[in-house]
Amino acid sequence: MNQASTRSHCIFTIHLCSKELGSAVVRRSKLHLVDLAGSERVGKTGVGGQILTEAKYINLSLHYLEQ
Repeated sequence: MNQASTRSHCIFTIHLCSKELGSAVVRRSKLHLVDLAGSERVGKTGVGGQILTEAKYINLSLHYLEQ
């Protein structure tokens, strides 16, 4: 929608390991932190046609990811 857009997504993955003293059991976990670029208000951009359809799908997918 914008040739010079600065929107981007960012994903951080943190790997966690823990072990109790005297135990051979190691617990491992992953924590994903996701920052999604916000949706654009298509009414303000004035786009139409194929670009408008793509913007609607992008905004809809961000909506479902938020859920």
